[in-house]
Amino acid sequence: MEQQRNLIFLLLLCSAMFLFWDWNSDKATLAQQEEAKILQAQNQDINSLTEIGNTIKVSSDTLELTINLNGGDIIDAKLLKIKQEQDKDDPFNLLMTKPEFIYQAQSGLAGADGIDIKSRPLFSADKTEYKINDGDEKVEAVLTYVKDNVTYTKTYTLNKNSYVVNVDYSINNESEKNLSLCFYGQLKQSVDDSYLKDDSSFGMVAGAYRGTAYSSDDSRYEKATLDDIVDYAEDNKNYRISTKNGWVSMIQHYFVSAWIGNSENGNVIYSRDTDQGKTAIIGIRTNNVEIKSGENKVLGGKLWVGPKNQEEMASVANNLDLTVDYGWLWFISIPLFKILNFLHSIIGNWGFAIIALTMIVRGVMFPLTKAQYTSMAKMRLLQPKLLEIREKYKDDRQKAGAETMKLYKTEKVNPLGGCLPLLIQMPIFIALYWTLMESTELRQSSFMLWITDLSVKDPFFVLPILYGITMFLLQKMSPTPVTDPMQKKIFMAMPFIFTFMFCTFPAGLTLYWLVSNVFTIFQQFIIFRSLEKRGLSVKKAAVAKK
Repeated sequence: MEQQRNLIFLLLLCSAMFLFWDWNSDKATLAQQEEAKILQAQNQDINSLTEIGNTIKVSSDTLELTINLNGGDIIDAKLLKIKQEQDKDDPFNLLMTKPEFIYQAQSGLAGADGIDIKSRPLFSADKTEYKINDGDEKVEAVLTYVKDNVTYTKTYTLNKNSYVVNVDYSINNESEKNLSLCFYGQLKQSVDDSYLKDDSSFGMVAGAYRGTAYSSDDSRYEKATLDDIVDYAEDNKNYRISTKNGWVSMIQHYFVSAWIGNSENGNVIYSRDTDQGKTAIIGIRTNNVEIKSGENKVLGGKLWVGPKNQEEMASVANNLDLTVDYGWLWFISIPLFKILNFLHSIIGNWGFAIIALTMIVRGVMFPLTKAQYTSMAKMRLLQPKLLEIREKYKDDRQKAGAETMKLYKTEKVNPLGGCLPLLIQMPIFIALYWTLMESTELRQSSFMLWITDLSVKDPFFVLPILYGITMFLLQKMSPTPVTDPMQKKIFMAMPFIFTFMFCTFPAGLTLYWLVSNVFTIFQQFIIFRSLEKRGLSVKKAAVAKK
């Protein structure tokens, strides 16, 4: 009976977890008039953006960027060290501009004298392609635009072995007037992602988060889906958040792009939509800066465009590593990932690192597991006596209940003793689930034999089937259920239901649950054998006393 309660409890907790993952908090009401003026230049539709302007390419050893000279925006970004698909050599395409889908990193100069207000500037460049040379630590692409005796030099800098893009505007004001300017960086993406292959959902199970997130002085991490951004715009509730430090991002499974604000002059985080709600924008801009006649000043920001590498992102900006979204159990998931990463540094295989981490977690949880299964084992040993009581008092339910409670008290058994240990353990197991779910290191990482990618489902369903078998064995080792026929059928079907569900899980997650079950069977066998021996000796002692 205890195992049934625990399984129901597990299902309810898992369901609550997946529902909670899709929940997003409401945002405060925000003004949009100033942002509408500042971002007027981005009110173009997808088709026009794909047709205008010549492009240049800027490449390091990690990134290949395509930049539209009309505006100087990044309209395509490929991650050269990461494959789009495991069996192909094409690099992963994170930012892109297609007729069906757009995902761009835009930047410009706004403010009263901004060159990106009424139209986009048409930059010129010396070359059409910039590549990092052997032995060099960085590559720079310099774009130039001259207007009204003011020279605007936009420089893209890519460093070796880095996913950070430095974007700087050098403004040489040789005019007779003072200029009021601010730098903005924003991310723009189509709300409808049907064009993309979604690798973040697993059948009936909620997938990884896709949407926006930001960090400010008042909030370490807040997120909103692309649909939310569109809704805020329709309700005149766009973001307008003043902050000294901060960043804005767009997140998907394993990857993130993020603009990091310049903290020298303070920043404003904003959001809006374009194209009648077809695309969403989140951005960050500096406060206005005065550039006097004859002065030369530099404005700019940093862009992260790459995988969710936690250590590297944490070094780029405070709280940027939180885009590895572990949900409400992040405080457990983060140390679990650090342990997993440490184990991998020793073992060298992410699959075996998962096995080692699972055994460590199960070992640490052993006192709770022992308490849980000790209670269940005692309940199993009492099943014959419970059946006798129910048979003897089958016509007097009140008497049967009283005798049952008396038996529990005599034998010092708590019928709910298996629930509390499970309640304590579940947050750890759920946190471990999201640790494995969000770890970009598992993407296209092989384990052994047929498991060549731990981030996708087992192609031959061997791990899910083995998991179903271990779950069936766990049920058989648990106390014999005394329920009606319908309940028996439901719990008999649960191994098959979970097996079917796990067929859609990534192999790394299934491996974790399989190893956890095997370890639990081993622990349960030892606990039950120990208790049965103790129960047999007690019975002998009772016979001898008579």
